[in-house]
Amino acid sequence: MTITPEQFNKLATREDQDALKKDVEEIKSDVKQMLSTLDGVAKSFKDHEIEHISNIAAHDRFEERINILEKIKI
Repeated sequence: MTITPEQFNKLATREDQDALKKDVEEIKSDVKQMLSTLDGVAKSFKDHEIEHISNIAAHDRFEERINILEKIKI
């Protein structure tokens, strides 16, 4: 089976394959970096969520104390 010159020109060369491998490696590296960054953001969000819950609990405790003081004044 013979190929036409146009088909021959579309065949990948070793340089094309090497360039593709290099591009894939760069993409893998970028994806790893993005995932690491995303993990950091997720951890920060979780930490803020825990802090928010702690603040709500503290607010509730202060509210109870204020209510007790208001009852004493009345």
